Amino acid sequence: MVLEIRISNFYSIKDEVCLDFRAANIKSANARALEDNVFSHEKTDVLKSVVMYGANASGKSNVIKAIRFCHALVFESHVHNENTVFNFRPFKFDGFAHKPSKYFICFISNGIEYEYSYSLTRNEIIEESLYYYPKGRIKEIFTRDERRGKEKSEIYTFGDVIKRPMDVAENTSKKTLFISRASQLDREIPKEIFNYFHKTFILQYLGFGMSTIERLSSENKRQLIEALKIADSDIVDVKIKSLKQPSKNFNANLDTLTLTVEEVVQEKLQITAFHKRDPGKGFDFMTEESQGTIKLFFIMLTILDVVKHNKVLLIDEIEESLHPKIIEYIFNFFRASKGAQLLCTTHNTKFLDLKKMRKDQIYFVNKKDDASTDVYSLYDYSDFRDTMDLEKAYLQGRFDAVPILNDSLENIKSILNE
Repeated sequence: MVLEIRISNFYSIKDEVCLDFRAANIKSANARALEDNVFSHEKTDVLKSVVMYGANASGKSNVIKAIRFCHALVFESHVHNENTVFNFRPFKFDGFAHKPSKYFICFISNGIEYEYSYSLTRNEIIEESLYYYPKGRIKEIFTRDERRGKEKSEIYTFGDVIKRPMDVAENTSKKTLFISRASQLDREIPKEIFNYFHKTFILQYLGFGMSTIERLSSENKRQLIEALKIADSDIVDVKIKSLKQPSKNFNANLDTLTLTVEEVVQEKLQITAFHKRDPGKGFDFMTEESQGTIKLFFIMLTILDVVKHNKVLLIDEIEESLHPKIIEYIFNFFRASKGAQLLCTTHNTKFLDLKKMRKDQIYFVNKKDDASTDVYSLYDYSDFRDTMDLEKAYLQGRFDAVPILNDSLENIKSILNE
């Protein structure tokens, strides 16, 4: 599970922004009625979902993109060469293009709390640290600061957790995260951290390989068919098989995950759908079904795996091609889970309802006057009462995170007549 994420100086994000999954101490009747929106870890209540709202170009997607980049770096950096330039951009104004970008995450893996962070420029890692709480008290695993000196013994400090840590440090360049190299060299706790980033924190709904799609489709076939029926589909069966000689070899960009489902799947799998009208007649799933049905199939494939194994899922614009009732259906899967978590962006104001979401689950993203992205929670608005109409207040600009438009008919006519 994830407890907290902090990001600064990535893309439009200038100053540090924080996403906190620790549930606030809310005593309202609405919050008490939403007990399925949280789960408990030891003495801490944790949110199962966090939803970000904001205008176009406010920076919602940049928050998602920054997290994807930072996580991808953990499981990619051990292969970087000396000529590597990291695939992100710092904030371009106010001199921040020359300042370090920073990432921090606090999470639980196998019952142990970890705090992992690093800072970097586009050309090198500057700082990196890992702490954990094995018995409820913080303990250093390692710290790294490339500014301390030239020798590895000056740059690194270690606790007593990693075996022969200096052997790893000697093989870690400024282009590589220590945690990536240590995992590659078979050190136990670094492998634990690597696997959390690689297997537990899923960066997109198509977050696994083709063989996994086949396996998960087989394991969850009944639930997948039921999900398609919820979408008003008359599909009664789906069959999947690998293509022996795919015509292309795709490598998804882990920083942005820009490849579509169609691009990745269509070349490697044959998916056939069968409909109620004639169960014996097959339809090519990727070309003859609607985009909404295709997306729902793959997002549900991921969600069933995430929910069953209490993973974390990251989705940008969750409403794309999906009906609002389907989105609520997806949220309900997380509410029904024991400890799965969802972080997503959306424009769908249907979920701005304090009978469905707690105040601390709703975040707003706004572009400030200096062109930087600000992120803040509805919980920060202590004067906003549960009896108020949240959706109306948002659309009226109460929380700033909406586009400011002069959309009068007279203004539009004047634009057209210029």
